[in-house]
Amino acid sequence: MTSSLPLPVRLLNLAGRGANALGLNPVDLSLDGLLQTAMKNTGLQDFGEDDFRQPLALLLDSLEKEADLSLLGRMIARGDLLRTLENRLGFVSLFKQHPEIAEQRIERPIFVVGPPRSGTTIFHDLLVMDPDNRVPLTWETARPLPPPQTATYRSDPRIAQAQADLDQVDKLLPEFKKMHPMGAERAQECVTMTSHDFTSMIYFVQFFVPAYDRWVIESDMRSALKWHRRFLQVLQWKAPGKRWALKSPQHLWHLQHIHREYPDALFVQTHRDPVKIVISTSNLAAHLQGMASDHAEIGRVTRYYAKALAQGYNNTVSYRKSGLLPEQQVVDLYFRDFMADQVGTVRRAYEHFGLTLSDSAAAAMQAFLDVNPADKHGKHLYSLANTGMEEGELRDLFSDYETYFDVPREPL
Repeated sequence: MTSSLPLPVRLLNLAGRGANALGLNPVDLSLDGLLQTAMKNTGLQDFGEDDFRQPLALLLDSLEKEADLSLLGRMIARGDLLRTLENRLGFVSLFKQHPEIAEQRIERPIFVVGPPRSGTTIFHDLLVMDPDNRVPLTWETARPLPPPQTATYRSDPRIAQAQADLDQVDKLLPEFKKMHPMGAERAQECVTMTSHDFTSMIYFVQFFVPAYDRWVIESDMRSALKWHRRFLQVLQWKAPGKRWALKSPQHLWHLQHIHREYPDALFVQTHRDPVKIVISTSNLAAHLQGMASDHAEIGRVTRYYAKALAQGYNNTVSYRKSGLLPEQQVVDLYFRDFMADQVGTVRRAYEHFGLTLSDSAAAAMQAFLDVNPADKHGKHLYSLANTGMEEGELRDLFSDYETYFDVPREPL
């Protein structure tokens, strides 16, 4: 992956390796150092409950021992973690000043809970086109404070700031937009919200941190979902909507916990050939990890992620079999059907939940699709051969899921 980075970045990372060889550590990723810097930068002291300290410590340990970070990678990690800690300090301060924010209700939110690469991103983007949906956008999840306001929601200066950040990623990894188009005003995932409790699978996509990610998978998400709810309450406080429309592949692993936190939630579960999913997702993660490490390798990502994904699939099968999630609160959508008729598939989900998709919203969805075709930035190419795994061993991992949901297989 190193050769794909711009020359100045490669020279920066080379300097970092030289510093490491001399026993120098130019970028501090210590827990105390990050906490102290966040407090100094904000002038605030209260991080709220201490639940976040264990996962943050685990993440920092994985970053040091497993992620093989380049100097740029350390800078990226430090910047991301500091911004999250500063946001957290700001949230605690805001709730102290305005305790009424915590009294707001979150009613019948829609959660898109399918795996990565199964159409969830475009489905979520389409939900933005319906004014009845309040969808968290990239810019407001990156910089949620001060809380967004309806009057300036489309002109907030943070939109340009967020887009500038994304443009930098585009310069470093120009191929990434083929895999996952990004934009300041496009829909963003729940992992950005649960990251404020440092219990988020967003970090494994950015950095090779399997030990930390395994802890996240086993988490009961109580503290993380408390922060998820707070995040939504802050975003809707001065920019409310009719209902939240949310999305994250992480919910596969924690479906029962999401349902526990939001018992009236509506779930859209998307399905696609799991072997295609693991190949495509591993390719995406390895590519993104290449921005933070000179030794990103798709083989090790696939070996870890395949087993982890199987655990997520098995969790959803188990919870769906239990009958604890009422059928009227969940609809199953298949990638093949969605790609054949995207707006029609959204309409089918609405009908299942007793919601109305207006003609104007449907037209806006189609207009979005017309100007954002799947191959707008080029085709995302990936291959099983690059993963070092065989189709048979992957099929064995996913057999229960494929059988229970009758998932059609695709040519590899």
